[in-house]
Amino acid sequence: MTRQSGGAQPYDPLRLCVYATVALLAWLLGPWAVLGFAVLGFAGYWRARRAGLSRSKCVLRDTRLVLAYLGLIGLAALAAIVAGLL
Repeated sequence: MTRQSGGAQPYDPLRLCVYATVALLAWLLGPWAVLGFAVLGFAGYWRARRAGLSRSKCVLRDTRLVLAYLGLIGLAALAAIVAGLL
């Protein structure tokens, strides 16, 4: 590992790797993966909101909007799963 001048570490684009992994899982598992990630995100934001978080780093900012967004994604994935079973 090399260091840049001034001792600063180079930027690690870990989030891009995480996003690619999530996209791959969604592609492979379809609506089940989308539902799983939506439920996981909703539970995390629900817990954080109950602990006092009202502003998020998410683009939507307000945790109520984030919860609504994740809830809609979960419902859409559930509808896709049910439609696929019919």
